Amino acid sequence: MKRVSPPLLDKASVTQKGAVLLGKHLTCDAHDETRPLRIVSHAHADHLMGLDQSLRKCKKILMTPATKDLIDVLRGPLLLMSGYVETLGYEKPFQYEDERVTFFKADHILGAAQTLVEDAEGARIVYTGDFSIDETPILEADVLVIEATYGDPSCKRLFTADIRSQLVSLVEKGLKQGPVYVFGYHGKLQEIMQILHEAAIKAPFITSERVFHVSKVCEKHGMNLGRLMLPSEEETWQLLREDAPCVVFYHTNTSGKIGQGSFRIIVSGWEFNTPIRQTGSNQYIVALSDHSDYDGLMEYVRQSKPKQVITDGYRAGHAEVLAKQIREQLGLSAEAQPRQQGV
Repeated sequence: MKRVSPPLLDKASVTQKGAVLLGKHLTCDAHDETRPLRIVSHAHADHLMGLDQSLRKCKKILMTPATKDLIDVLRGPLLLMSGYVETLGYEKPFQYEDERVTFFKADHILGAAQTLVEDAEGARIVYTGDFSIDETPILEADVLVIEATYGDPSCKRLFTADIRSQLVSLVEKGLKQGPVYVFGYHGKLQEIMQILHEAAIKAPFITSERVFHVSKVCEKHGMNLGRLMLPSEEETWQLLREDAPCVVFYHTNTSGKIGQGSFRIIVSGWEFNTPIRQTGSNQYIVALSDHSDYDGLMEYVRQSKPKQVITDGYRAGHAEVLAKQIREQLGLSAEAQPRQQGV
């Protein structure tokens, strides 16, 4: 295992409150009282922790333009007006005192960003945030903080099938019976809309009001989703009353109470053996994930060539396992943070 000089060990960490600290000035995805600059990697709730505090106390909060627009929809437009928010595009460096901050695309949801900090000593400190390796540029790093959602070796997708084409076929099958209900998280639902729209699915798309407004942000930033209808529209009520073919999109949190008895598709990343699994007479789970599996995480580390790796253990349960695998399989210095109490 490569030894790491003490200075590098001090350049990044994950706190007990989930703040990813980079360099001397930055905190990412949670508030930290000691840091004047806050980064929001993307608009999912587990990366917005302590945002109210940061808006009150940080000198500046950086995020991509798309992330700002999504937060305005999900949390209300007044929230970000209460602090010093600045949007930063991909690969547009931002200088803060003696450190340079640059966002790079992360293939996750719209607006998701990796963060690179380059300090006065020339060290490259990278935080991936959440990502799927397929379309995420791999950044070389001296210190790498990497997500660990699927960091266990058992979390390997054992299929190479084109999930998107299978999803389209499954929706077409359901439309022969009537409405198809699709459940997923914000960002993932819009990806599915785009897949179906580009596949020329002719059925109307119906969304909840929140999903509708998130979708409009996605369209503003270049996604093609087709015509969207709200449940409050008279035409929508008629379609649903008549069990006419249509695709209805709802957040995954509502899957237990909406669309019961209809053809239902639940999108989940926690599927590794088969791209589509039937769980009821008319219910299916589709393995369409926006996180890298174990192999993708290890490949990112391998190509990044870091001297020190920190696996984010605040937001996922497999950080300890991933750090162990990085040490054993790649011979790199790696540890999970935050450290368990008493360890």
